[in-house]
Amino acid sequence: MRMRSSALLAWQFACRSVRAIEFAVMPRCCAFCGVARRHEEPAICSGCEGDLPWISEQCSGCARPLAAKPGEGVRCAECQDRPTPFHVAAAPLAYEFPVDAAIRMFKFHRKLHYAAAFGEVLCETAVDLPADIDALLPVPLHWLRHGVRGFNQSAEICRPLQKLSGLQVIRNVRRVRRTPPQSGMRAPQRRRNLAGAFAVRGTVRARHVLLIDDVITTGETCSQLARELLAHGVQKVSVLALARA
Repeated sequence: MRMRSSALLAWQFACRSVRAIEFAVMPRCCAFCGVARRHEEPAICSGCEGDLPWISEQCSGCARPLAAKPGEGVRCAECQDRPTPFHVAAAPLAYEFPVDAAIRMFKFHRKLHYAAAFGEVLCETAVDLPADIDALLPVPLHWLRHGVRGFNQSAEICRPLQKLSGLQVIRNVRRVRRTPPQSGMRAPQRRRNLAGAFAVRGTVRARHVLLIDDVITTGETCSQLARELLAHGVQKVSVLALARA
């Protein structure tokens, strides 16, 4: 027993030493301000976390920010006029500075250090989502855009959530049509642009799929994807995005 205790203490000391060397050589930094963070600490420091544009109240159908808490089961006027195919939609942050700038740097300038921070935010928000969600689906990119960019931003921010939840990630849904960038398009233009953009290859073995995306703007991308999933036997589709425009 004494030998086991000595070996355990030696192992713990070695682990602490390795972590100390790792922190000295490759310190983890806050994704927004750059202050050093130990590896067991969150990727966003408390000061920056408090400064982020958190959404306090939002519509459960489209994640649109609301001025006041809606009644139980009540959705916003836009959702009542044009219901979304989502069971639940959630986005913890508004697409405002510094979140908008960080997302652009992440997507278009390969600042992949943001992925861990964004993933942590999604993990915290996912706690309040329905318990019957049984699969994750990062919104797919067309293979050509994926190749040019080098990564799928939705897949990157989904990794921490998949690791935490242990849920399966659906991999047989593709973006089969390369659509023009949607920045600046109005909702009707986005609908036409995305028509037939996604396809399911084979069978989706899930009942309630959670779509993961970086930003919800009009919701058309996730709506088209949700309709494709529902047409292939999925019972419910929810959406979790980092930010809502």
